[in-house]
Amino acid sequence: MSAHPELDALARRVLATNRYVTLATLDPDGRPRLSPVYYTPARDRELYWVSSPDAHHSHNLTERPELELVIFDSTVRVGGAEALYASATAREVPAAELERTVGEAFDPSRGARAFAPEELRGDADLRLYVATMTACEVLVRGSDPVWGRGVDTRLPATPWT
Repeated sequence: MSAHPELDALARRVLATNRYVTLATLDPDGRPRLSPVYYTPARDRELYWVSSPDAHHSHNLTERPELELVIFDSTVRVGGAEALYASATAREVPAAELERTVGEAFDPSRGARAFAPEELRGDADLRLYVATMTACEVLVRGSDPVWGRGVDTRLPATPWT
């Protein structure tokens, strides 16, 4: 159990209430590649998304599975932001795992179309990917009555149990 359940709850809320994550992968020349994708969270530690295996970020993840990510709601008023920052490792979900994985990867309550396993393997144009967070921080507003320090900062959180 984390020493700061309020920060863990903030991280879980950001994961649950947002729909897009920005993935930061690394190009072969060391430059970052930023890619926004629609995601589905699972077990407070994993995020699923669908991408083309030919996408730039997909190639990067094949070579270097480590990535950074950020989730935030860009529609809130200034001063009302909540965000989650994480380090993670990602992989393509193998065809043999699709049957048991698609149920959690495509939560119908989040509004996106659920893909069938056959749409994500073989000659299909898309693949299912999963990122597993290894470290997490949350944005704490400078005005936060408990955690605030006068300026926005990041503090560690552990949203998974």
